[in-house]
Amino acid sequence: MAAVVMVSTTQPQAETPTRFTVFSSAVGIFLPAFVKRVFGSTDISQRCPVEIEAVVWYDECPLRYSDRNIFSAVAEEPAIILFNFQNISDQVRFDSQVQEVMSGTASQAANAAPGAKKFATREADANFTSSFRTLYTLAQCTPDLPTSDCDRCLRYVTGNLPRGRQGGRVLSPSCNVRYETYLFYNLNQTEVASPPPLVPAVSRGNGRRTWPIIVAIVVPIAASILVLLLACWVSKRRAKKYDAVQGGNAGYDITTVEALQYDFATIEAATNKFSDANKLGEGGFGEVYKGILPDQQVIAVKRLSRGSGQGDEEFKNEAVLVAKLQYRNLVRLLGFCLEREEKILVYEYVPNKSLDYFVFDPTKQGQLDWSRRYKIIGGIARGILYLHEDSRLRIIHRDLKASNILLDGDMNPKISDFGMARIFGVDQTQGTTRRVVGTYGYMSPEYAMQGQFSVKSDVYSFGVLVLEIISGQRNSDFYEAEGAQDLISYAWKLWKDDRSQELLNPVLRDNYSRNEVIRCTQLGLLCVQEDPADRPTMATIVLLLNSYSVTLPVPKQPAFVLQSRTDGRMPDKGLESDQSTSRSMPWSINEVSITELHPR
Repeated sequence: MAAVVMVSTTQPQAETPTRFTVFSSAVGIFLPAFVKRVFGSTDISQRCPVEIEAVVWYDECPLRYSDRNIFSAVAEEPAIILFNFQNISDQVRFDSQVQEVMSGTASQAANAAPGAKKFATREADANFTSSFRTLYTLAQCTPDLPTSDCDRCLRYVTGNLPRGRQGGRVLSPSCNVRYETYLFYNLNQTEVASPPPLVPAVSRGNGRRTWPIIVAIVVPIAASILVLLLACWVSKRRAKKYDAVQGGNAGYDITTVEALQYDFATIEAATNKFSDANKLGEGGFGEVYKGILPDQQVIAVKRLSRGSGQGDEEFKNEAVLVAKLQYRNLVRLLGFCLEREEKILVYEYVPNKSLDYFVFDPTKQGQLDWSRRYKIIGGIARGILYLHEDSRLRIIHRDLKASNILLDGDMNPKISDFGMARIFGVDQTQGTTRRVVGTYGYMSPEYAMQGQFSVKSDVYSFGVLVLEIISGQRNSDFYEAEGAQDLISYAWKLWKDDRSQELLNPVLRDNYSRNEVIRCTQLGLLCVQEDPADRPTMATIVLLLNSYSVTLPVPKQPAFVLQSRTDGRMPDKGLESDQSTSRSMPWSINEVSITELHPR
């Protein structure tokens, strides 16, 4: 039986008596439930001899104990993600089907009949791929949970399933889900097996009846042990395809303050005392340095400026929350340091710098052909969709721009600086703020002029970014062309004249998809509509980018709020109304910040 273990780091005090609550739930896939419970009880006592809380997940059942009452109390964390190392070619369609089928499976498990176990499996056809034909899903809650709590727990773990993989699991103390492209459960043994009857009293005077009874008892036990050994062998073979999420892998890790905290001496040594030679760039929230940890892991260290209004505890709590936002199109926050009046964030290192380094540099523009740019646009859209709708924090980025999009070794986009407004103490929950954080040319008109922000503010920024990726020109550094004073008005004029393909950067015109360029231009114009209600949501944008059968709405004339100045250029600056906290993102040093906003 493969096992994943999570234990408390706190040990009981010797002088304090501790009462433990033990909960065990078994689904009979390979073995009788009583055999699993006996094995699990012994195994957990060996793995966790002194811990006051522990959870062990086996392939067939979870086992949990605690010194506090855990019955009928939903616990979504700690959560562990396991994933199959095999990727999916058509990731968007497959991920969509996984979410759809798993949602139905979770609903079936949560709404099980009274007295029945909260457990369900489903199969679904997956005929859009030639590599496999069927998708298998499983959802399970502990039987003590009310229906509403079970449903909430399952939807939480379902939302955290790894994407783009042929299989994945999410394990939490109260529920778990799994999907695979092969049958991983036994269709004939999904009921909880009952333990055998207790050994009856044996009469000493009737030796003839003794042997049949002994045989009847010993043979099932021996058979169970053999099946247990076989199950262990099978589980180990399957476990080779899985790995708990660690390091730079995508998915949720178990994140606590203790696990995320770095000491200052380690960070200082990794960055060679924050030497200029290790400096990657300077963003609005602080300077960024490259570092190498003692285990040779390469990191990016953001040394925050000291203008944050947060206390230490708030900072730590927000860093832990943001660290749990892990998705393949987001830069991963590895941890933080809070010593000597320093506030430092430790990120994964992304080697290919930022998107602006390639899109706007005439000598580098050719390295991103149209196919790569189209994939980058799709990846950015999926990342923002995750922040808006799928993450646990519902993040509004508020400073989405080319210099905040980093590119990994395969030129996949990773959004950075998400959650920085939270970490830096800027309110993320209200719809209006006096503290405007953003960059000229990317801010929506309602945000720049009135401080009103929403998910549609990010949609506007995304639209500007799409037009920049297509054209290779900055909206904030656009030279007047055909009477247009900025990139948005120029794109609008070309689209009205049915010349959208002329917006494409000339270095890409030898090899591109005309339909994709026109579609992206139209989508970019829809995103920069003046009325936020006219802008599509990120969910709609992802759908439009991946489905040519859906017809795009006709855009209206977009908002032209930040007109060019007398020299034909808009200020290439970020802004923050009371502090200089929003310049360019790490890994890019081509923008500066100002402290006042002058509406026009």
